[in-house]
Amino acid sequence: MANLTQLEVLVAVVESGGFSGAAKRLYMSQPSVSNHIRNLENSLGVQLVQRSTQGARTTPAGDVVVEHARKVFELLRSMEHQVAGFQGLEAGSLVVAGTTTLGTYLLPRLVAEFAEQAPKVECQIRVGNEDAVENWVLRGEVALGLCADAPREEQLTAQAMFEEAMLLVAAPGSPLAGHALTPEDLVGQRFLMREMGSATRRQQETALRLWGLDSAAQWNLWGPDTLKEAVYAGLGVALLSEHVTARERASGLLVGLTVTPPPPSRTAYLVRRADRVLTPPEEAFVALVGGTASWPT
Repeated sequence: MANLTQLEVLVAVVESGGFSGAAKRLYMSQPSVSNHIRNLENSLGVQLVQRSTQGARTTPAGDVVVEHARKVFELLRSMEHQVAGFQGLEAGSLVVAGTTTLGTYLLPRLVAEFAEQAPKVECQIRVGNEDAVENWVLRGEVALGLCADAPREEQLTAQAMFEEAMLLVAAPGSPLAGHALTPEDLVGQRFLMREMGSATRRQQETALRLWGLDSAAQWNLWGPDTLKEAVYAGLGVALLSEHVTARERASGLLVGLTVTPPPPSRTAYLVRRADRVLTPPEEAFVALVGGTASWPT
């Protein structure tokens, strides 16, 4: 007889594209993932997953099991939501996600404020790039996500929170600092870029197009902290959120550059699935975010 853990592992293998991806997602060892799939196949008497050098894909029988597993998990989530309605803010959990920038620098502050209002609610934070957060919300793994770009999926709705400026930063002592710059002054600079799938990456590319610097030298790095360290080390300049670089600029570790025309600002959004029925803790968090008109000081 299949159990919920085995079904969860199977769905993770499918959605992660293989056994190693599922192991990372579920915080399991790869042999453990393989063992769960093997036991599920033995209990059902059919092969569910085909393994190859290109990864793993389901058999026709595996497709049927995955479809039913997702329905089972959706029913469980529905049950938990309805039961949570009887608990109010005296129990339950809040699982929220944020893009790498918002999840790292903003979400902990909002969750801390929420925890003061609802100290008995267990809170969890997930952090990933824009594509990851949207997928978590779509799959129902998290109810709410903070994103730095409007969602592209029709099933998702977005509530605008506030705008923030994007700022080009350089190492202290940069010859560019302290001057009113034009795009021509940036010719020959190396631009440090976020990874693909990041909303910040898309905004960086938009700014380079605006400045006519599409063909400028670009190095791809992962995450805002890596970019800040790389800029400080003199590897290039980077376009990042004004709030992400606030501490470093205040301490003199980085300097902000003034460029005309300025890079476009961006809007922070609270994203949810349109058909998701929220629990009392989730509704309370939405209300909290709804009153957030600017980045908390």
